[in-house]
Amino acid sequence: MRNSTFPITSEAEVQQFEQLYQENLNPIYRYVYGHVRNREVAEDLTSQIFLKAVRSLDLEQSVHSGSAWLFRVAHTTMADYWRAHYRQAATYSLEALVEAGWEGPRDAGSPLVGSEAAERVEGILQVLPQRDRQVLTYRFLLHLSVRETALSMGVTEINVKVRQYRALRRAATLVESAAQPKRSNASPHS
Repeated sequence: MRNSTFPITSEAEVQQFEQLYQENLNPIYRYVYGHVRNREVAEDLTSQIFLKAVRSLDLEQSVHSGSAWLFRVAHTTMADYWRAHYRQAATYSLEALVEAGWEGPRDAGSPLVGSEAAERVEGILQVLPQRDRQVLTYRFLLHLSVRETALSMGVTEINVKVRQYRALRRAATLVESAAQPKRSNASPHS
């Protein structure tokens, strides 16, 4: 008996979805973890994303844009998660967060942990506005194409290019301002 909510019907389709899953599991997990900073929640949300994906799978369409489509599913799942999370509108103490499983803002398994340069990149990303962080993360950390980034963000390719340019310009300004030595008020001829 065939389940009507499960669109995969042939062995070839199962293999196509398995390939899509294997290629995108780690990037989707990293994307989700980057937003929630909690391993258990990230794992749960990643599972939800792939369940939603398999339920609404159109292999004919998603073969060409599988990653972008999965990131769009991830984006909407994250929006749903945060919408539900903020509806609860409760204030938590640090102890309550730790008891609930919060692991803090960094994890040794994070792709940006390790080198001094990686820490600088993460610091710059955290200072940038969310839109800038998102486009730079998609393009340079997850290595999505402009088209895949546009599909993931729900914007046009031109908009991605404009956002990327502006985000890189803001990041460069941050790097330049951090690199400039602090000027003292003392005269050099004193």
